[in-house]
Amino acid sequence: MRVAMYYSNSDVRIQEMPKPRIGPGELLMKVKACGICGGDVMEWYRAGQAPLVLGHEAAGEIVEVGPGVGQYRVGARIAASHHVPCNTCFYCRNGHHTVCDTLRQTNYDPGGFAEFIRLPAINVDRGVYPLPFEMSWEEATFIEPLACAVRAQRIVGLKPGQTILVIGSGIAGLLHIRLARALGAGRILAVDVADYRLEMAVRSGADEAMPASEDVPRRLRELNAGRLADQVMVCTGVSSAFPQAFASVERGGTILLYAPTRPGVSVSFSVTDLFFRNDITITTSYAGAPADHFAARELIWTHRVPVRDLITHRLGLAETGQGFQLVAEAKNSIKVVIEPER
Repeated sequence: MRVAMYYSNSDVRIQEMPKPRIGPGELLMKVKACGICGGDVMEWYRAGQAPLVLGHEAAGEIVEVGPGVGQYRVGARIAASHHVPCNTCFYCRNGHHTVCDTLRQTNYDPGGFAEFIRLPAINVDRGVYPLPFEMSWEEATFIEPLACAVRAQRIVGLKPGQTILVIGSGIAGLLHIRLARALGAGRILAVDVADYRLEMAVRSGADEAMPASEDVPRRLRELNAGRLADQVMVCTGVSSAFPQAFASVERGGTILLYAPTRPGVSVSFSVTDLFFRNDITITTSYAGAPADHFAARELIWTHRVPVRDLITHRLGLAETGQGFQLVAEAKNSIKVVIEPER
């Protein structure tokens, strides 16, 4: 079968490798679509792992069913998680499924940018999501990234009517805007450095979108009767976003750090001003638990969170390298989806 082998953001090669063989409890999925995630192009993180086949936002059709699998059949339409938790460890029992050791060790074989992937038995058991007939393959690739946003907004405790600030209006920020709007957020203000992403933020439900160079706290107070944001979602790892977030959160509010920084980046803030005096919470969220994936599937299926218009590029497997360049440059794309049969 053909795979897109990642060596670097500028070196993605189409290569041949054997089609995976499945064993008891496993499934073989023919990949119909797989989205390119911003995490796929974090070259500083991927450099020590290459070469490898990336891709974890995959949807496709079951073409082989291993012995002992009773709940799925050949021809079924599914999306699948690449990482799955054990559901029984200390972390899972306390609601922290995404720091489970099992979740960090599980994966597809080989990756979503391939013609076929093998789903290990543990993934089949707790990481397969049947797709409604009405949901397209490309829409299904959003289940994983939206699940991450679902978990994050559950952690911050987003409440109807709250004022939301989203810093960074790439695909992660846009999904947060759409989810927050679906969950009943009040005013939503979006920030970015690119005009086309600011335009997409407004189309996604933001009441206003403004360049990062402007006075965001001042504008928040103008929009919000003198108050700042109840929830600030930092969806970029750019260091300038952090002081902007600290200056934009209301007393009693929450700052969500949703995107990683490059190694070695440190952030300074006043413990007294942020925590002691103003009761600010700073938290993070990584990935999504199985329940978040099911919730994301329902939100997409019912069009409460529409996603299709976020796709700017649909490319064949042979064009995966071009897709990586588009996502890495972050200039002329929002969401790039690879369709191996295209």
